[in-house]
Amino acid sequence: MLVSPAIFPAVSLPSSPANAFKTLYSDHHSWLNHWLRKKLGNSFDAADLTHDTFMRVLTSTDTATLREPRAFLTTVASGLLSNFYRRRKIEQSYLDALSILPDQDIPSPEVRMMVLETLIEIDGLLDGLPGDVRKAFLWSQLDGLGQAEIARQLGVSVSTVKRYIVRAVQQCCFGEGS
Repeated sequence: MLVSPAIFPAVSLPSSPANAFKTLYSDHHSWLNHWLRKKLGNSFDAADLTHDTFMRVLTSTDTATLREPRAFLTTVASGLLSNFYRRRKIEQSYLDALSILPDQDIPSPEVRMMVLETLIEIDGLLDGLPGDVRKAFLWSQLDGLGQAEIARQLGVSVSTVKRYIVRAVQQCCFGEGS
């Protein structure tokens, strides 16, 4: 569908990329921060995500050509917000798992941070895979299920489960296979 320029006129921003970004930032920073504060319920996380949004825009977009800056900023911020909630969910799950360990088995703060970052990275890598591929991989690696049991639970052949697991391992190790 073509949009009439009269309905959505282009925003006239300064010609230099630095000036265009400064204008975008000064015109929309407060608005974006307020929008994120309403979504998150606190100003600290909103400030972090506002900053992250503008950093993402600065490093990946020609701001001088933006026609709808608020729509664009909302799209970028929404993606970051989704990642924020996903990370929080992983962090909480990890903390829940640690809470049932005996004190002597709880890893140091440094090790906990490394494990958490690894979990978040693996989650990101597995996110692009189909559900059954993810399930097969996680059941084999985390639950210790054999390929025949996974095949039974998924209603597929053992050879399909093998392909699923290989695909997930490739994705985790090489970022390919999806």
